[in-house]
Amino acid sequence: MRVVFMGTPQFAVPVLEAIVDAGYRVVGVVTRPDRPKGRGGKIQPSPVKEAAVGRGLAVWQPQRLSEPEFLTALEDLLPDVIVVAAFGQILPPAVLKMPKYGCINVHASLLPKYRGAAPIHRAIINGERETGITTMFMDEGLDTGDILLQEALPITDEDTAGTLHDRLAQLGAQVLVKTLAELSAGRLVRRPQDHARATYAPPLTRADELIAWDASARSVFNRVRGLNPWPGAATLWQGRVLKIWRVEVAREEPLLAGTLPGQVRAAHPGEGLLVQANPGLVRVVELQLQGGRRLNAEDFLRGHPIAAGTIFESYFSRENTM
Repeated sequence: MRVVFMGTPQFAVPVLEAIVDAGYRVVGVVTRPDRPKGRGGKIQPSPVKEAAVGRGLAVWQPQRLSEPEFLTALEDLLPDVIVVAAFGQILPPAVLKMPKYGCINVHASLLPKYRGAAPIHRAIINGERETGITTMFMDEGLDTGDILLQEALPITDEDTAGTLHDRLAQLGAQVLVKTLAELSAGRLVRRPQDHARATYAPPLTRADELIAWDASARSVFNRVRGLNPWPGAATLWQGRVLKIWRVEVAREEPLLAGTLPGQVRAAHPGEGLLVQANPGLVRVVELQLQGGRRLNAEDFLRGHPIAAGTIFESYFSRENTM
């Protein structure tokens, strides 16, 4: 089959490489335009573009898929199937209808759960114990197309968004290659989604980064690991952003009389940094003060003493950025 691949971030790279390694003819790769990154604003290609160039594949980077010039170029490629993995744009009807076998998407959840842009982060934040990969035929809706293949993956307490991302990327590559093999053999069975069971994973916002200390210790634990390594969970201390990178559930006791959510119960290199949740206590393991570097709690407290009774806040102003 003649395959056109559409993808942008690192998640999509193993999928592209698996297609090539499986012997499929990738006649073109479509990815987002190069963009400035980092503090210096240097223009950099997407991970998919770098991988495609390294494999000697032709690359297209339209601003919009609906551009007439791009649509003509895509049609000239005569794709039998278009494979999409975390591309970052909605495919217009003209593209959806173009390939002989349609457009197949690799999605990082067990649809119809967690439709949308941030299924990996949201699954961990919400305390899910399982997620997975779904391949589906694409339609004009948001992750609403018929399911093709699915494989589940457990989420452990040791997982962060980063580790789960990497495991799902590898699983996505495997499931997609199986999907193309079944498609080639004419054995794929389409299964309509049960839309009544759909849940959503909208893009992360600034508000999602804030630790709500008036939540259980387990909820705080899930939020912190669900935002690691990007964008990071945070609180406010002395008017500055304090990124919280790793925590543990120290105790799950009820909120003690006279204490407040977000109140520091202990802060000493020997005792650690214990913060009150509701209910439960959170032990902060790794953190980073605005303008500083990531440190374990013991090293942080040596250089930045925090008084017991201090209240961590859950509100940021525009000036408080990191």
